[in-house]
Amino acid sequence: MARLVSVLKWLYPGMRVKRWMLVVLLGALLNTAGLVLALGLRIIDYLAEIDAQVYRYTGQFLPATSTLVGLALAVAGVALIFTGVRQVVCSVTSVVSPEHQNSLVDVMYRRRYLAAGARIVVIGGGTGLSTLLRGLKEATSNLTAIVTVTDDGGSSGRLQREYGVLPPGDIRNCLVAMADEEQLMSRLLQYRFDGGASALDGHTVGNLFLTAMTQITGDFERAVRETGRVLAIRGLVLPSTAEPVALKAELVDGTVVAGETAITRAGRAQAIHRVYLEPETVHALPDAVDAIRKADLVVVGPGSVFTSIVPNLLVREIAEALATTKATRVYVCNVMTQPGETDGFAASDHVKAVVAHAPFRVVDWVLVNKRSPGEDVLRRYAQESAYFVRPDVDRIRHMGYRVVARDLISDEDLARHDPRALCRALLDLL
Repeated sequence: MARLVSVLKWLYPGMRVKRWMLVVLLGALLNTAGLVLALGLRIIDYLAEIDAQVYRYTGQFLPATSTLVGLALAVAGVALIFTGVRQVVCSVTSVVSPEHQNSLVDVMYRRRYLAAGARIVVIGGGTGLSTLLRGLKEATSNLTAIVTVTDDGGSSGRLQREYGVLPPGDIRNCLVAMADEEQLMSRLLQYRFDGGASALDGHTVGNLFLTAMTQITGDFERAVRETGRVLAIRGLVLPSTAEPVALKAELVDGTVVAGETAITRAGRAQAIHRVYLEPETVHALPDAVDAIRKADLVVVGPGSVFTSIVPNLLVREIAEALATTKATRVYVCNVMTQPGETDGFAASDHVKAVVAHAPFRVVDWVLVNKRSPGEDVLRRYAQESAYFVRPDVDRIRHMGYRVVARDLISDEDLARHDPRALCRALLDLL
Protein backbone atom coordinates (compact mmCIF):
# COMPACT_ATOMS: atom_id res chain seq x y z
CA MET A 1 0.00 0.00 0.00
CA ALA A 2 2.81 2.39 0.88
CA ARG A 3 4.44 1.71 -2.49
CA LEU A 4 1.14 2.32 -4.29
CA VAL A 5 0.66 5.62 -2.48
CA SER A 6 4.20 6.63 -3.40
CA VAL A 7 3.54 5.88 -7.08
CA LEU A 8 0.29 7.81 -7.04
CA LYS A 9 2.16 10.90 -5.80
CA TRP A 10 3.39 11.36 -9.38
CA LEU A 11 -0.18 12.45 -10.14
CA TYR A 12 -0.32 15.10 -7.39
CA PRO A 13 -0.83 18.74 -8.48
CA GLY A 14 2.38 20.69 -9.00
CA MET A 15 4.60 17.69 -9.83
CA ARG A 16 4.94 18.95 -13.44
CA VAL A 17 5.21 15.49 -14.93
CA LYS A 18 1.58 14.52 -15.69
CA ARG A 19 1.40 16.47 -18.96
CA TRP A 20 4.58 14.85 -20.23
CA MET A 21 3.36 11.41 -19.20
CA LEU A 22 0.30 12.04 -21.37
CA VAL A 23 2.58 13.10 -24.23
CA VAL A 24 4.47 9.79 -23.88
CA LEU A 25 1.15 7.90 -23.89
CA LEU A 26 -0.07 9.76 -26.99
CA GLY A 27 3.24 9.06 -28.70
CA ALA A 28 2.93 5.36 -27.92
CA LEU A 29 -0.60 5.29 -29.39
CA LEU A 30 0.50 7.10 -32.56
CA ASN A 31 3.51 4.83 -32.93
CA THR A 32 1.34 1.72 -32.59
CA ALA A 33 -1.25 3.02 -35.06
CA GLY A 34 1.47 3.95 -37.52
CA LEU A 35 3.08 0.52 -37.42
CA VAL A 36 -0.30 -1.15 -37.87
CA LEU A 37 -0.98 0.95 -40.97
CA ALA A 38 2.53 0.65 -42.40
CA LEU A 39 2.62 -3.12 -42.05
CA GLY A 40 -1.03 -3.69 -42.95
CA LEU A 41 -1.70 -5.50 -39.72
CA ARG A 42 -5.33 -6.40 -38.97
CA ILE A 43 -5.18 -6.86 -35.27
CA ILE A 44 -8.73 -5.50 -35.25
CA ASP A 45 -10.71 -5.57 -38.47
CA TYR A 46 -11.17 -1.82 -38.79
CA LEU A 47 -9.36 -1.08 -42.07
CA ALA A 48 -12.36 -1.91 -44.25
CA GLU A 49 -14.47 0.75 -42.59
CA ILE A 50 -11.61 3.25 -42.83
CA ASP A 51 -11.21 2.38 -46.52
CA ALA A 52 -14.88 3.03 -47.13
CA GLN A 53 -14.82 6.40 -45.43
CA VAL A 54 -11.63 7.48 -47.19
CA TYR A 55 -13.05 6.41 -50.58
CA ARG A 56 -16.29 8.24 -49.86
CA TYR A 57 -14.51 11.59 -49.38
CA THR A 58 -11.43 11.23 -51.60
CA GLY A 59 -12.33 8.68 -54.25
CA GLN A 60 -9.22 6.63 -53.36
CA PHE A 61 -8.62 3.54 -51.28
CA LEU A 62 -6.40 3.75 -48.21
CA PRO A 63 -4.07 0.80 -49.01
CA ALA A 64 -2.39 2.85 -51.74
CA THR A 65 -1.08 5.35 -49.17
CA SER A 66 -1.28 3.41 -45.87
CA THR A 67 2.46 2.65 -45.78
CA LEU A 68 3.46 6.32 -46.00
CA VAL A 69 0.76 7.43 -43.58
CA GLY A 70 1.74 4.67 -41.16
CA LEU A 71 5.41 5.60 -41.27
CA ALA A 72 4.57 9.24 -40.69
CA LEU A 73 2.42 8.39 -37.68
CA ALA A 74 5.14 6.06 -36.31
CA VAL A 75 7.80 8.77 -36.61
CA ALA A 76 5.52 11.31 -34.98
CA GLY A 77 4.83 8.85 -32.16
CA VAL A 78 8.54 8.26 -31.54
CA ALA A 79 9.13 12.03 -31.49
CA LEU A 80 6.38 12.52 -28.92
CA ILE A 81 7.73 9.67 -26.75
CA PHE A 82 11.24 11.13 -26.85
CA THR A 83 9.96 14.64 -26.03
CA GLY A 84 7.77 13.40 -23.19
CA VAL A 85 10.47 11.24 -21.60
CA ARG A 86 13.05 14.03 -21.93
CA GLN A 87 10.75 16.53 -20.26
CA VAL A 88 9.91 14.11 -17.43
CA VAL A 89 13.63 13.58 -16.78
CA CYS A 90 14.33 17.33 -16.94
CA SER A 91 11.47 18.04 -14.53
CA VAL A 92 12.81 15.50 -12.03
CA THR A 93 16.42 16.66 -12.46
CA SER A 94 15.49 20.32 -11.93
CA VAL A 95 14.39 19.39 -8.41
CA VAL A 96 16.80 16.60 -7.45
CA SER A 97 20.00 17.91 -9.04
CA PRO A 98 19.48 21.32 -10.68
CA GLU A 99 23.22 21.88 -11.22
CA HIS A 100 23.27 18.92 -13.64
CA GLN A 101 20.08 19.80 -15.50
CA ASN A 102 21.86 20.78 -18.72
CA SER A 103 24.54 18.08 -18.59
CA LEU A 104 22.64 15.04 -17.34
CA VAL A 105 23.74 12.75 -20.17
CA ASP A 106 27.40 13.67 -19.65
CA VAL A 107 27.11 13.10 -15.90
CA MET A 108 25.42 9.70 -16.38
CA TYR A 109 27.97 8.58 -18.96
CA ARG A 110 30.91 9.66 -16.81
CA ARG A 111 29.60 7.97 -13.69
CA ARG A 112 28.77 4.75 -15.54
CA TYR A 113 32.23 4.79 -17.12
CA LEU A 114 33.95 5.43 -13.80
CA ALA A 115 31.89 2.76 -12.04
CA ALA A 116 33.27 0.20 -14.50
CA GLY A 117 36.87 1.24 -13.77
CA ALA A 118 39.59 -0.77 -12.04
CA ARG A 119 39.58 -1.28 -8.27
CA ILE A 120 42.49 0.85 -7.07
CA VAL A 121 43.81 1.34 -3.53
CA VAL A 122 46.31 4.08 -2.70
CA ILE A 123 48.26 4.15 0.56
CA GLY A 124 50.07 7.14 2.05
CA GLY A 125 49.37 10.68 3.15
CA GLY A 126 50.29 14.31 2.60
CA THR A 127 50.13 16.33 -0.61
CA GLY A 128 51.68 13.56 -2.71
CA LEU A 129 48.70 11.32 -2.13
CA SER A 130 46.24 14.14 -2.91
CA THR A 131 48.01 14.77 -6.23
CA LEU A 132 47.75 11.10 -7.17
CA LEU A 133 44.05 10.95 -6.30
CA ARG A 134 43.24 13.91 -8.54
CA GLY A 135 44.49 11.90 -11.50
CA LEU A 136 43.03 8.51 -10.60
CA LYS A 137 39.52 9.82 -9.91
CA GLU A 138 39.24 10.60 -13.65
CA ALA A 139 39.77 6.90 -14.44
CA THR A 140 37.68 5.09 -11.83
CA SER A 141 35.28 5.61 -8.95
CA ASN A 142 36.30 2.27 -7.43
CA LEU A 143 38.98 4.13 -5.53
CA THR A 144 40.02 3.70 -1.90
CA ALA A 145 42.54 5.94 -0.13
CA ILE A 146 44.11 4.53 3.04
CA VAL A 147 45.60 7.42 4.96
CA THR A 148 48.01 7.67 7.88
CA VAL A 149 46.76 9.17 11.16
CA THR A 150 50.02 10.11 12.90
CA ASP A 151 50.12 13.83 12.06
CA ASP A 152 50.60 15.81 15.28
CA GLY A 153 51.39 19.26 13.92
CA GLY A 154 49.39 22.38 13.12
CA SER A 155 45.62 22.30 13.19
CA SER A 156 45.45 18.47 13.20
CA GLY A 157 47.69 18.18 16.24
CA ARG A 158 45.76 20.81 18.19
CA LEU A 159 42.41 19.15 17.50
CA GLN A 160 43.85 15.77 18.43
CA ARG A 161 45.08 17.05 21.78
CA GLU A 162 42.01 19.14 22.59
CA TYR A 163 39.21 16.84 21.39
CA GLY A 164 40.81 13.42 21.23
CA VAL A 165 40.00 12.90 17.54
CA LEU A 166 42.32 11.29 15.03
CA PRO A 167 44.33 13.86 13.02
CA PRO A 168 41.99 15.02 10.24
CA GLY A 169 44.40 16.99 8.01
CA ASP A 170 45.61 14.34 5.55
CA ILE A 171 42.15 12.78 5.37
CA ARG A 172 40.61 16.19 4.62
CA ASN A 173 43.06 16.72 1.75
CA CYS A 174 42.17 13.34 0.26
CA LEU A 175 38.44 14.00 0.56
CA VAL A 176 38.81 17.28 -1.29
CA ALA A 177 41.05 15.71 -3.95
CA MET A 178 38.48 12.96 -4.61
CA ALA A 179 35.48 15.31 -4.72
CA ASP A 180 33.35 14.96 -7.85
CA GLU A 181 33.75 18.66 -8.55
CA GLU A 182 36.39 20.58 -6.62
CA GLN A 183 34.48 23.84 -6.50
CA LEU A 184 32.98 25.98 -3.77
CA MET A 185 32.40 23.27 -1.14
CA SER A 186 35.92 21.94 -1.56
CA ARG A 187 37.39 25.44 -1.34
CA LEU A 188 35.36 26.00 1.82
CA LEU A 189 36.74 22.89 3.53
CA GLN A 190 40.29 23.93 2.61
CA TYR A 191 39.85 27.47 3.94
CA ARG A 192 42.34 28.24 6.71
CA PHE A 193 41.61 30.89 9.34
CA ASP A 194 44.25 33.55 9.81
CA GLY A 195 43.10 35.45 12.86
CA GLY A 196 46.29 36.28 14.69
CA ALA A 197 45.51 35.68 18.35
CA SER A 198 42.14 34.09 17.61
CA ALA A 199 41.45 30.56 18.82
CA LEU A 200 40.63 29.67 15.20
CA ASP A 201 44.00 30.82 13.91
CA GLY A 202 45.60 28.07 11.80
CA HIS A 203 42.55 25.81 11.73
CA THR A 204 40.92 24.80 8.45
CA VAL A 205 37.15 24.57 8.07
CA GLY A 206 37.50 20.96 6.95
CA ASN A 207 39.39 19.95 10.09
CA LEU A 208 36.76 21.63 12.26
CA PHE A 209 33.99 20.01 10.23
CA LEU A 210 35.47 16.51 10.67
CA THR A 211 35.97 17.14 14.38
CA ALA A 212 32.38 18.32 14.82
CA MET A 213 31.08 15.37 12.79
CA THR A 214 33.09 13.00 15.00
CA GLN A 215 31.55 14.58 18.10
CA ILE A 216 28.07 14.19 16.60
CA THR A 217 28.42 10.60 15.36
CA GLY A 218 30.82 9.41 18.04
CA ASP A 219 32.92 7.66 15.38
CA PHE A 220 35.75 9.18 13.33
CA GLU A 221 35.36 6.64 10.52
CA ARG A 222 31.67 7.43 10.17
CA ALA A 223 32.47 11.14 10.23
CA VAL A 224 34.83 10.66 7.29
CA ARG A 225 32.20 8.70 5.35
CA GLU A 226 29.51 11.33 5.96
CA THR A 227 31.88 14.10 4.85
CA GLY A 228 32.59 12.08 1.73
CA ARG A 229 28.86 12.01 0.98
CA VAL A 230 28.67 15.80 1.38
CA LEU A 231 31.46 16.19 -1.19
CA ALA A 232 30.12 13.39 -3.43
CA ILE A 233 33.62 11.91 -3.60
CA ARG A 234 34.55 9.31 -6.20
CA GLY A 235 35.53 6.48 -3.92
CA LEU A 236 36.25 6.01 -0.25
CA VAL A 237 38.73 7.50 2.23
CA LEU A 238 39.73 5.41 5.24
CA PRO A 239 42.22 5.92 8.09
CA SER A 240 44.71 3.06 8.28
CA THR A 241 43.62 2.54 11.90
CA ALA A 242 40.88 4.01 14.04
CA GLU A 243 42.95 3.69 17.21
CA PRO A 244 44.98 6.57 18.71
CA VAL A 245 48.61 6.03 17.80
CA ALA A 246 51.86 8.00 17.98
CA LEU A 247 54.82 7.86 15.64
CA LYS A 248 58.32 7.57 17.08
CA ALA A 249 61.72 7.51 15.42
CA GLU A 250 65.12 6.19 16.41
CA LEU A 251 67.92 8.29 14.95
CA VAL A 252 71.31 6.86 13.92
CA ASP A 253 72.87 7.98 17.22
CA GLY A 254 70.22 6.06 19.20
CA THR A 255 68.14 9.09 20.16
CA VAL A 256 64.38 8.46 20.25
CA VAL A 257 62.10 11.25 19.02
CA ALA A 258 58.31 11.26 19.39
CA GLY A 259 55.84 12.92 17.05
CA GLU A 260 55.82 13.51 13.31
CA THR A 261 56.80 17.18 13.57
CA ALA A 262 59.65 16.50 15.99
CA ILE A 263 60.92 13.63 13.82
CA THR A 264 61.24 15.83 10.76
CA ARG A 265 62.93 18.56 12.76
CA ALA A 266 65.39 16.16 14.46
CA GLY A 267 66.15 14.46 11.15
CA ARG A 268 67.87 17.60 9.90
CA ALA A 269 70.68 17.00 12.39
CA GLN A 270 70.71 13.19 12.61
CA ALA A 271 69.56 10.72 9.96
CA ILE A 272 66.56 8.55 10.78
CA HIS A 273 67.43 4.91 11.47
CA ARG A 274 63.88 3.58 11.83
CA VAL A 275 60.38 4.63 12.81
CA TYR A 276 57.77 2.72 14.79
CA LEU A 277 54.30 3.11 16.24
CA GLU A 278 53.33 3.38 19.88
CA PRO A 279 51.53 1.23 20.70
CA GLU A 280 53.17 -1.09 18.18
CA THR A 281 50.10 -3.32 17.88
CA VAL A 282 47.09 -1.52 16.43
CA HIS A 283 44.29 -2.90 14.30
CA ALA A 284 43.50 -1.83 10.78
CA LEU A 285 40.00 -1.00 9.65
CA PRO A 286 38.40 -4.16 8.19
CA ASP A 287 37.22 -2.18 5.16
CA ALA A 288 40.79 -1.10 4.44
CA VAL A 289 42.08 -4.67 4.58
CA ASP A 290 39.19 -5.88 2.42
CA ALA A 291 39.82 -3.16 -0.19
CA ILE A 292 43.47 -4.18 -0.52
CA ARG A 293 42.61 -7.85 -0.94
CA LYS A 294 40.03 -7.14 -3.64
CA ALA A 295 42.04 -4.52 -5.52
CA ASP A 296 43.34 -4.72 -9.07
CA LEU A 297 46.06 -2.17 -8.32
CA VAL A 298 47.62 -1.03 -5.04
CA VAL A 299 49.75 2.13 -5.08
CA VAL A 300 52.10 2.98 -2.21
CA GLY A 301 53.10 6.65 -2.23
CA PRO A 302 54.08 9.20 -3.26
CA GLY A 303 54.61 11.01 0.04
CA SER A 304 56.96 11.55 2.94
CA VAL A 305 58.66 8.19 3.39
CA PHE A 306 58.98 8.03 7.17
CA THR A 307 55.96 10.09 8.22
CA SER A 308 53.32 9.42 5.53
CA ILE A 309 54.02 6.04 3.92
CA VAL A 310 55.80 3.85 6.47
CA PRO A 311 53.26 4.43 9.32
CA ASN A 312 50.60 2.68 7.23
CA LEU A 313 52.87 -0.32 6.62
CA LEU A 314 53.58 -0.59 10.36
CA VAL A 315 49.92 -1.57 10.86
CA ARG A 316 50.51 -5.30 10.54
CA GLU A 317 47.11 -6.15 9.04
CA ILE A 318 47.73 -3.61 6.26
CA ALA A 319 51.13 -5.18 5.50
CA GLU A 320 49.67 -8.70 5.58
CA ALA A 321 46.92 -7.71 3.14
CA LEU A 322 49.54 -6.17 0.84
CA ALA A 323 51.59 -9.36 0.99
CA THR A 324 48.68 -11.63 0.06
CA THR A 325 46.73 -9.53 -2.44
CA LYS A 326 46.72 -10.54 -6.10
CA ALA A 327 46.76 -6.91 -7.16
CA THR A 328 49.57 -5.21 -9.06
CA ARG A 329 51.64 -3.50 -6.32
CA VAL A 330 53.50 -0.30 -7.17
CA TYR A 331 55.64 2.10 -5.17
CA VAL A 332 55.70 5.65 -6.56
CA CYS A 333 58.95 7.39 -5.69
CA ASN A 334 59.04 11.08 -4.78
CA VAL A 335 60.32 13.72 -7.19
CA MET A 336 62.29 15.72 -4.60
CA THR A 337 63.98 14.83 -1.33
CA GLN A 338 62.36 15.99 1.90
CA PRO A 339 64.50 17.93 4.40
CA GLY A 340 64.79 16.10 7.68
CA GLU A 341 63.65 12.77 6.25
CA THR A 342 65.33 11.82 3.00
CA ASP A 343 68.30 14.17 2.69
CA GLY A 344 70.68 12.87 0.03
CA PHE A 345 68.38 9.98 -0.93
CA ALA A 346 68.37 8.58 -4.47
CA ALA A 347 65.34 6.65 -5.72
CA SER A 348 66.83 3.35 -4.52
CA ASP A 349 67.25 4.77 -1.00
CA HIS A 350 63.55 5.62 -0.93
CA VAL A 351 62.69 2.04 -1.90
CA LYS A 352 65.09 0.63 0.68
CA ALA A 353 63.60 2.74 3.48
CA VAL A 354 60.05 1.69 2.63
CA VAL A 355 60.66 -2.05 2.29
CA ALA A 356 62.91 -2.14 5.38
CA HIS A 357 59.95 -1.20 7.57
CA ALA A 358 57.49 -3.68 6.07
CA PRO A 359 57.46 -7.19 7.61
CA PHE A 360 56.58 -8.65 4.20
CA ARG A 361 57.25 -7.91 0.55
CA VAL A 362 54.71 -5.22 -0.28
CA VAL A 363 55.63 -3.96 -3.79
CA ASP A 364 56.65 -5.48 -7.12
CA TRP A 365 57.02 -2.39 -9.30
CA VAL A 366 58.75 0.93 -8.70
CA LEU A 367 57.67 3.99 -10.68
CA VAL A 368 60.23 6.80 -10.83
CA ASN A 369 60.37 10.19 -12.50
CA LYS A 370 63.27 10.60 -14.91
CA ARG A 371 62.99 14.30 -15.86
CA SER A 372 64.63 16.94 -13.72
CA PRO A 373 62.72 20.18 -13.03
CA GLY A 374 64.00 23.44 -14.50
CA GLU A 375 67.00 25.26 -13.04
CA ASP A 376 64.87 28.02 -11.51
CA VAL A 377 62.72 25.46 -9.70
CA LEU A 378 65.77 23.53 -8.50
CA ARG A 379 67.38 26.68 -7.12
CA ARG A 380 64.23 27.62 -5.25
CA TYR A 381 63.94 24.13 -3.71
CA ALA A 382 67.65 24.11 -2.85
CA GLN A 383 67.03 27.09 -0.59
CA GLU A 384 64.83 24.74 1.47
CA SER A 385 67.46 21.95 1.26
CA ALA A 386 65.31 19.85 -1.10
CA TYR A 387 66.93 18.28 -4.16
CA PHE A 388 66.01 16.22 -7.21
CA VAL A 389 65.73 12.48 -6.53
CA ARG A 390 68.24 10.74 -8.79
CA PRO A 391 66.53 7.86 -10.70
CA ASP A 392 69.16 5.14 -10.19
CA VAL A 393 67.10 2.54 -12.01
CA ASP A 394 69.79 -0.16 -12.27
CA ARG A 395 70.33 -0.22 -8.53
CA ILE A 396 66.60 -0.72 -7.92
CA ARG A 397 66.56 -3.60 -10.40
CA HIS A 398 69.46 -5.21 -8.56
CA MET A 399 67.30 -5.06 -5.42
CA GLY A 400 64.82 -7.36 -7.16
CA TYR A 401 62.14 -4.87 -8.25
CA ARG A 402 60.83 -4.04 -11.69
CA VAL A 403 61.23 -0.39 -12.56
CA VAL A 404 59.48 2.03 -14.91
CA ALA A 405 61.10 5.43 -15.44
CA ARG A 406 58.95 8.12 -17.07
CA ASP A 407 58.51 11.86 -17.34
CA LEU A 408 56.03 12.33 -14.51
CA ILE A 409 56.45 15.91 -13.33
CA SER A 410 54.17 18.83 -14.03
CA ASP A 411 55.27 21.94 -15.90
CA GLU A 412 54.25 24.24 -13.07
CA ASP A 413 56.49 26.20 -10.73
CA LEU A 414 56.35 23.38 -8.19
CA ALA A 415 58.37 20.18 -8.52
CA ARG A 416 55.61 17.64 -8.09
CA HIS A 417 53.96 14.83 -10.01
CA ASP A 418 51.56 15.61 -12.83
CA PRO A 419 48.30 13.86 -11.83
CA ARG A 420 47.35 12.78 -15.36
CA ALA A 421 50.82 11.58 -16.33
CA LEU A 422 51.07 9.60 -13.10
CA CYS A 423 47.61 8.10 -13.65
CA ARG A 424 48.47 7.02 -17.21
CA ALA A 425 51.69 5.38 -16.06
CA LEU A 426 49.92 3.42 -13.34
CA LEU A 427 47.10 2.27 -15.60
CA ASP A 428 49.68 1.13 -18.16
CA LEU A 429 51.28 -1.03 -15.47
CA LEU A 430 47.88 -2.46 -14.57
